[in-house]
Amino acid sequence: MTKARDTANLTGSGVTLPLLDIDAGTDIGAALVDADLMIVDDGAGGTNRKATMSRLATYMGGKITSGSLVYIASSGALSNAADVQFRAQDGHFDSTKYDHYEFWFQHVIPELDSKTLKAQTSTNDGGAYASTDGDYHSSSTTDRDSLPVTHSSVGSDTNEFGVSGKFYLFSPHTTSAYTYSKTSTVFMGSGSGAIQGGETNSPHQGVGVRLAAEDVDAIKFKFSSGNIESGEIVMYGIANGT
Repeated sequence: MTKARDTANLTGSGVTLPLLDIDAGTDIGAALVDADLMIVDDGAGGTNRKATMSRLATYMGGKITSGSLVYIASSGALSNAADVQFRAQDGHFDSTKYDHYEFWFQHVIPELDSKTLKAQTSTNDGGAYASTDGDYHSSSTTDRDSLPVTHSSVGSDTNEFGVSGKFYLFSPHTTSAYTYSKTSTVFMGSGSGAIQGGETNSPHQGVGVRLAAEDVDAIKFKFSSGNIESGEIVMYGIANGT
């Protein structure tokens, strides 16, 4: 015997919404990805169509209001890395979406003790970075080959947990003016005025400028020598609302 069906919500063109019982479905059992599908009504009273989750991401991205702080990318957990680069070719710089950028440091520790953390910029998507003495000017009296992230040496000894804080890059896509930076970080380093076992608590507030009116589309963070032992660097953009 054929089981009776409730046909009250069946129409000549398909199944109406009350008959679509998603509660009885099986959970996807995984995080949603770009290729996953959903059903949308193509305009109020329009045709039901399928769409990928990537279209939803694009739509939501377009709704970001001007001035919003937007997550862009993370270095992930660093381990003995020579440097960390963020580049336009990887989707990290996009002047159609962002005016300015922030980089957040979390316990970025040098492989070698007593090293400064610095940033260098590129105008050819990371093909080459400006690294010559005189390419930059900063609040530091020694750094002229880079934008300063720290003004003095960062320790890597016991109880010295690297650099934490923020680094700002202002309007790097502008070709009619220099690219400015500002840093606000704290770290533990060796030196006079030690608070514990030869360590000093060293806050750094500083500014820098790349002395060329060019489109900066990549940035590299590195210590003055040696690798980055551990830590994480995260990039955010300030949405321009276009």
